[in-house]
Amino acid sequence: MQANLDHWQERVDMAAAFRWVARLNMHEAVANHFSLAVNEDGSRFLINPKLRHFSRIKASDLLEVDANDPSTMERPDAPDPTAWGLHGSLHRLCPHARCIMHVHSTFATVLASLKDSRLPPIDQNCATFYNRYVIDDGYGGLAFADEGARCAAMLTDPKVKVMIMGNHGVLVIGNTVAETFDKLYYFERAAETYIRALQTGQPLRELSPDVAEKTAQEIESYPVDATAAHLRELKAILDEEGATYAS
Repeated sequence: MQANLDHWQERVDMAAAFRWVARLNMHEAVANHFSLAVNEDGSRFLINPKLRHFSRIKASDLLEVDANDPSTMERPDAPDPTAWGLHGSLHRLCPHARCIMHVHSTFATVLASLKDSRLPPIDQNCATFYNRYVIDDGYGGLAFADEGARCAAMLTDPKVKVMIMGNHGVLVIGNTVAETFDKLYYFERAAETYIRALQTGQPLRELSPDVAEKTAQEIESYPVDATAAHLRELKAILDEEGATYAS
């Protein structure tokens, strides 16, 4: 019997996302966190337990906490302080950010480390994020409460789905686990394409602003939900392998 059956399907989706981010080498030791709102105003959310490797996280492991409860960090199973600082602030201040995924993945972090951290629309994946990200160039240290509130203030536009966290990493928001994971996956692919293109030393072939925006809109209005299919197929692979994520 599972230890916690509340929001079970959401827990299973989250656990699958953790497992695949680890498999794709987008994780970092026992750091980084994902969270998902489970009530109407977004203040209650699921989050990974502190100091647990992504590849071992199970649905029943996820903590349910209240962003408006200051005693959360006094719990014996309190989340990591930076998880509470960043994700707690975002769920408290940005109710449209239902799901939040923050990682220090290689290519997104390389992009975040450049003086110019813009992602030009040089291919379809890059165009997906055209005018849909914000660059944080005010990194102030570990993501405790003050840093979390500062980041939340930059995510008030619902059109913005990605924060390129200068000198830090990347943060992606969405409505569901499937949507957010899919955006995280494609942002890392887009960043890799751009970084590898820069490494050639050759001029970049950029799409025009009109075509880049058209492409982004076409992806947003795609007639089938490819994000749900993406996560469904990844869970099917885990199930075929006998993975324990859904326990």
